[in-house]
Amino acid sequence: MATVVILGAGIAGHTAARYLDKWVGGRHDIVVVSPNAKWNWIPSNIWVGVGQMSEDDVTFDLASIYAKTRVDFRQARALAIHPEGDAASARGYVALEYTGGPRVGQHDKVEFDFLINATGPKLNFGATPGLGPEHGHTVSVCTAGHALEANEKLQQAIAAMRGGERRTLVVGTGHGSCTCQGAAFEYIFNVDHVLREAGVRERARVIWLSNEYELGDFGMGGVHITRGGYVTNGKTFVESLMVERGIEWITRAHVSRVDAGTIHYEQLDGSSGELAFDFSMLIPPFSGVGLKAFDRAGEDITAKVFAPNGFMRVDADYTARPFAQWSAEDWPKTYQSPLYPALFAVGIAFAPPHPISKPMQSPSGTAISPTPPRTGMPSAAMAKAVAASIRDMLGGAERPTHEASMARMGAACVASTGSHLFKGTAATMTVYPVVPDYAKYPDYGRDMNLTFGEIGLAGHWMKALLHHTFIYQARLRPGWALLPD
Repeated sequence: MATVVILGAGIAGHTAARYLDKWVGGRHDIVVVSPNAKWNWIPSNIWVGVGQMSEDDVTFDLASIYAKTRVDFRQARALAIHPEGDAASARGYVALEYTGGPRVGQHDKVEFDFLINATGPKLNFGATPGLGPEHGHTVSVCTAGHALEANEKLQQAIAAMRGGERRTLVVGTGHGSCTCQGAAFEYIFNVDHVLREAGVRERARVIWLSNEYELGDFGMGGVHITRGGYVTNGKTFVESLMVERGIEWITRAHVSRVDAGTIHYEQLDGSSGELAFDFSMLIPPFSGVGLKAFDRAGEDITAKVFAPNGFMRVDADYTARPFAQWSAEDWPKTYQSPLYPALFAVGIAFAPPHPISKPMQSPSGTAISPTPPRTGMPSAAMAKAVAASIRDMLGGAERPTHEASMARMGAACVASTGSHLFKGTAATMTVYPVVPDYAKYPDYGRDMNLTFGEIGLAGHWMKALLHHTFIYQARLRPGWALLPD
């Protein structure tokens, strides 16, 4: 009997655990290690952040779900990976510290035959002084708890506007290297929506602040979309949405510091600015969670297993070269470590080989360009593929049998406003592939028959359907495996 350890129980980790339990549970041990007691459907945190949903609508208890399966759930934080084991352990193992339950604070180790790193990111608020809800002056929707606080402060701003005061609300990215522009993009449109619902929109100045070179970049190097039978670029699509709603924007910006009520930023041309605000939700940059790695002799091999940003190296081509020479073929397919075949990394936990958006710097050397997105649909696809490969390797396969390259998969972004069945609307964009492939699609890097954008109520219904479908699936309700990931 072999042991598969999964670090993390978010979208990627929980997906891998569900399928491994279905495929090999009972014949092999499956251990899930997560510091969090609850699973969170992160895409719907934006609705929590505007008071349209509660925390219970987007989370559930992990232990009770795994109690229905053959998965051994440990509420603990992984500290270090020992892929070669040590003098006392012939197999590789993970060192961990319990964060909940009767053993909270105690240290332990779990041996493995295969390990999936699905830890997700560290929310690196500390990269920008004054950023974040805990030690700074801005709010976040990256966790359900953060989103609750964001809504509380948003409602305070709305109350002040109802009293006749004016307020400036700033939403976007809080550092020059941020990703997840899509989450902030959806949030700003929901903020605009609830301001209109409250009857105070005319008293609000709403500003989009982003590290994107142009609107609609989203860390994907921009996108051309088919709309109404014509091809248009993402910049025009997003500009039209913002102009229609009276939202201002500042792009090519790195937030260098946030003081109480003031955002300081540097732009790509070297200029600097200050932006006064009353309410601000800025996405932080991401980094690895800080996992260490050691060989059998106890030597630190972290720099070999992980990239400098803390994300795990996998089967990608990390060769340094000019941006114009990178290609879709550089991207990982199996997510297997090149040093240790028993190690895999999925979702945000793997190190991308290069940016998708062209890397740029200000005259002072500050990097101001988005890092690649790899959340949501891509994370689930990677996790399912890796779980299938491990299933087959447990059955005797010598190498991974399934692939899920971001250069061979599509993604959908549904930015929906409001949760009412008939009053909401959504901007829907589908992109195929996520990583542009100019060798296969020389005009735009993507298949224009599968890359399109629309606005309307149908997209809003789709977002609501996806919310309920994925939570139903994640809760392991009857027939969950028949639903798309």
